[in-house]
This record gives sequence, structure tokens and C-alpha cells, in this order.
Amino acid sequence: MHWIYLAAAIVFEVAGTTCMKLSEGFARPVPSILVGVFYCVCFYCLTIAMKTIDLSVTYAIWSGVGMALISAIGVLYFREPVTALKIFGTLAILGGIVALNLSAKAP
Repeated sequence: MHWIYLAAAIVFEVAGTTCMKLSEGFARPVPSILVGVFYCVCFYCLTIAMKTIDLSVTYAIWSGVGMALISAIGVLYFREPVTALKIFGTLAILGGIVALNLSAKAP
């Protein structure tokens, strides 16, 4: 069940960050309010996930997967440019997540 809370925390973090961009510097009220709402729910879910999942693994997955999803939204929705360095950086971070997850399961 805690993995579901981690997944929910990722979804709400991505929604909050997307609303940050849509708020245009907190000039638009609805996305601005949603930033706070989504981040509050995100941190609640993240806290519940950390009850049973190691802190290092929880935070690595939350931040890494969130970063990858935000990068994809930036490219696909906001038409940000794709560069080889962005792709390499994203893959390096995701590789680190895998390494941390594997180390948590090692004896």
C-alpha cells in the first residue's frame, strides 16, 4: 500500500509543478492555488510512504521519477527543446534510482 502512496505523491508533485508553470509566476489564481493544494497532498502521501519504504529509496524514486515526468511534460506540452545532454542527464538520474533501489534490497 505504501508504494501506492509513493506513486500518488509523484503524481501530485508533477501536477503541482505543472501548475507552477501554468500560474505564470503566480499571476493566474487557479493554477496558483492548485500548486499549494497539490503539494500539500503530495507531501502527505510522501510521508505515509516513508513509514515503510527507506528514506533514501523513497526520496530517490519520488524526485527522479517526478523529474523524468516533468521533463517529458516540458518537451511534449510546453514544447521545450530536447538535447542529448538532457536525455543523458535524465537517464543518469534514473540509473541512480535503480542503483539505490537495488542497494536497499541487498543483504
